[in-house]
Amino acid sequence: MRFPTFFVAVSLAASMITGARADSEADRLREALRGAITQQRALEDQRAALQAKLAEAESERARLKDQVGAAKAEVKQVAKQNREAIEEFNRRIVERDETLEKWKAAYEEAADVARTKDAERAKFEAQAAAYKANVKSCNAKNVELVKVGRDLLERYEAANFADLALASEPLTGVRRIEIQNLLQDYNDKILDHKVKP
Repeated sequence: MRFPTFFVAVSLAASMITGARADSEADRLREALRGAITQQRALEDQRAALQAKLAEAESERARLKDQVGAAKAEVKQVAKQNREAIEEFNRRIVERDETLEKWKAAYEEAADVARTKDAERAKFEAQAAAYKANVKSCNAKNVELVKVGRDLLERYEAANFADLALASEPLTGVRRIEIQNLLQDYNDKILDHKVKP
């Protein structure tokens, strides 16, 4: 009799152990389920956070893409302005070079004219100096001619009838030769004081 009680006790103990084990397994499964649900919620929270970050990153990427587009447009605009400025600068350099060449040509022409005028001035100054010397010489010779003319007039006025009679005396003709020599001397003096061009 003891045996069945024992068996019942063992069975009861085994069923208790099995029930305890079953409870423990259910608790363990419940714990595992709770852990899985908690992990799932944590993963969903992480997924939601990552989706929010992804949306934020997409928004940032779109914003940066817009900024890159704007920067590219600005770079194109600056490059265009730079090209235009370089073209304008080169055009101005060409204009400056052309103007410089014109000024250079005008300067050379003015220098040629100045050299020509300077040569003409020097020539005219030389001519003026020659004319002044010539006029001075003419004035001096004129003074001498006037003296010769007065001397001749004085001799003519001083001549009297006797001098005229002796000059026309046909025999010796001495006085006539003297008068001819005197006239030749006056003619030589006149020719010496004649202005030669």
